[in-house]
Amino acid sequence: MELYLDTADVSAVKRLARILPLHGVTTNPSIVAKEGKPIWEVLPALRDALGGTGKLFAQVMASDAERMVAEAALLSQRVPGLVVKIPATAEGLAAIKKLKAMSIPTLGTAVYGAGQGLLAALAGAEYVAPYVNRLDAQGGDGIEMVHELQQLLSLHAPNARVLAASFKTPRQALECLLAGCQAITLPVEVAEQFLAAPAVQAAVEKFEQDWQGAFGTQLLS
Repeated sequence: MELYLDTADVSAVKRLARILPLHGVTTNPSIVAKEGKPIWEVLPALRDALGGTGKLFAQVMASDAERMVAEAALLSQRVPGLVVKIPATAEGLAAIKKLKAMSIPTLGTAVYGAGQGLLAALAGAEYVAPYVNRLDAQGGDGIEMVHELQQLLSLHAPNARVLAASFKTPRQALECLLAGCQAITLPVEVAEQFLAAPAVQAAVEKFEQDWQGAFGTQLLS
């Protein structure tokens, strides 16, 4: 299983990389724009925040296949090992096919349907990113779509991975893992919700109080 943070906040990546078993960081144009820095500054800083390792994802801005391929080649050249995010549109599928032939790894993004995700995988995308909460917000069923997509890839494109995205709650992420997803990417606030457990903190404090009461210290020695 691969765990990613969906952010361009370098300080947040540094903080959570110390705690979580992160495989890397995913970004998109909105996330990078929020930081207000050029992508060529953001991506190296994110890799440094991961300790010099880890997989990075960044998205093209072009809308036609030819320019998508050119931007993907530039991203791949400037940031070795980068996975290029390509929207799974008609033009995006054409770009993914070309990039597969160029051995540039891609992720089919902005996936709102299982069939759309399967086409991205068949075109050559190594990862497919269904938008779970965004589909829910439109009246759909994001988790059910992920179930269908995961089954389709298992049957027809076993070399591609679902990288589930767009979460508002930890439960959504867990449901995707239970559906068999091999990768998820969490917004910082959702990752932190996994770690925020008041009952756990209360239990730890009770242990400390009992030990302090018996031995006059909170240390083992």
